[in-house]
This record gives sequence, structure tokens and C-alpha cells, in this order.
Amino acid sequence: MPGLLLGDEIPNFEADTTIGRIKFHDFLGNSWGILFSHPRDFTPVCTTELARAAKISNEFKKRGVKMIALSIDSVADHNSWSKDVMAVSKKADTDLPFPIIADDKRELSVQLGMLDPDEKDKDGMPLTARCVFVIGPDKKLKLSILYPATTGRNFDELLRVIDSLQLTAQKKVATPVDWKPGDKVMVIPSLSDAEAASLFPNGVTTEEVPSGKKYLRYTQI
Repeated sequence: MPGLLLGDEIPNFEADTTIGRIKFHDFLGNSWGILFSHPRDFTPVCTTELARAAKISNEFKKRGVKMIALSIDSVADHNSWSKDVMAVSKKADTDLPFPIIADDKRELSVQLGMLDPDEKDKDGMPLTARCVFVIGPDKKLKLSILYPATTGRNFDELLRVIDSLQLTAQKKVATPVDWKPGDKVMVIPSLSDAEAASLFPNGVTTEEVPSGKKYLRYTQI
């Protein structure tokens, strides 16, 4: 099945959405983007996910990230489902703060490698999995996470990885396990100690390990 790999340019597809027809690159502009797919409208896990995404949409906006969802139903269904979503998010009088792509022919889902072969609708057609694509301002795929239809996503984790991606795009650092903003980061191995000392005025500390190799270098940004 076709799909995207990290570093691939996201296709500049055209699609009908709840805000009208879009060309994806024009929709993103110079922003970061997050595209998250859903198996079907009016389903329980998907509704909780979109409600959570709506509730914390300002957190994505603060990070300069444009949000867009995808499901294999029609725009009319999406518009109706959005009312349920906003009611679940406790903002029933507010519009969904991001568009949903209509992929009722599954053409985009196939192109992007989003179908889940183990989850099928009543007609035996595969549903979309819970894909997450984070796209950089250069329109290239920076992160891809694929969940099965039965497992809901953690949107706090999506914000965390976006914080990491945006930081490491600007600084010569990597983020260690369970990192969150404010924690120490790791100096990338390609930097010499002298280069690290000049780049990181807060200093660099090295964790000792039995091998004696000095590769666990930390700094505070």
C-alpha cells in the first residue's frame, strides 16, 4: 500500500472539507501542520478524540500548528458529527475549530497509506486507521504515528512531540526519553565538545557510563 516516509514531501492534494475545497499546501501556508485521520463519523472513540482536539486547539495554535482531520464520510456527515463533537467537548455553541476532510471514496486514505486492513465497515470495506502526520513548514513529513482503530490517541503526547520537533529543528539538540519542555536536552553526537561549549552557554554535563564513552551530554536550553 502506498504511504509516506519521514522526510517525504506531503502531496499537495485537493479535497472537499467542512470549510470548502482546499489545496493542502495552500491550507498549510508557512505553518506547521497536523493531519489526523479517523475511522468513521459518529463512532465513539473518534468523537472523544475530536472533542479533545477541539478543547486544546489553542495549544496547537500557540505553536503555529494548523490542525486538520480526515474521515471517510461526506462533508454533510462531518458537519452533523461536528455538533456532537462540540457537545462532548462542552462547547456546544461553538463551531469545530478545524476542518475535516471528506474522503468518502477512500482515495486519499489509500494514497497516504491510512487504511486499517483489520477494521472493516458493514460492506467489508477497510476503515482508516488513526494516523497522525506532523508536517513542517517545508511541507515534509516530520513525524508519523499509526494507531489501530480500537485505540484512541493521547493529544498531550502529540503536543509534546511537536514541542520536541520544533525545538530540535532550531537547536543542535535531541530530546531524551520522557522529555517535556523545561527538561534538559541532549547534545547531538556530531558536535565536538568545543562546539557544544560555544553553542550552549548554560554549560554541558556528561553522564559517566561503564564504557567510558562520553556520549551522554546534557544541557539546559
